[in-house]
Amino acid sequence: MTFRQQLFVPNKRDYITGLNRPSVGCIICSIINEEPEVKNLTIWKNDSVAVCANLYPYNAGHLLLYPLRHINDPRQLNEIEQRHMHLALSGSLERLEAVYRPLGFNIGFNIGEASGASIEHLHQHIVPRYHRELGFVDITAGAKIIIEDPQVTLSKLKEAFSDLKI
Repeated sequence: MTFRQQLFVPNKRDYITGLNRPSVGCIICSIINEEPEVKNLTIWKNDSVAVCANLYPYNAGHLLLYPLRHINDPRQLNEIEQRHMHLALSGSLERLEAVYRPLGFNIGFNIGEASGASIEHLHQHIVPRYHRELGFVDITAGAKIIIEDPQVTLSKLKEAFSDLKI
């Protein structure tokens, strides 16, 4: 099905175009440094990688994984970061399955402007997918509704991640 429109958080378009973005050099670095100008949805972190809820999720449980070091390409990850990113990915999948019970996942990096990347700091998306994701509004309005506030995702998953050791 082709969507004629999408329903999303009203400030998303302004955020993407830079009108409603915090005035910081790198949003992810600002999250890591706990700068007050940015919304911090960090669920878990260790000394090299972190997991946070996506401020503009595609589905409930949409997470971002990223190295604490500012890089923009996965080929720049050192061995520890590679290992920790993979372990964080595995741990995230286990916890998302326990909390949300999705039937699948989309996992990937957006690298470069042409890919849709709006943040230069390397980050990996984990988007839980569900059978029959399309609902009444999706079909009749040709629109997609986000069903969970990222703050709810943060509170649901923060406890689930409390035992993750990497």
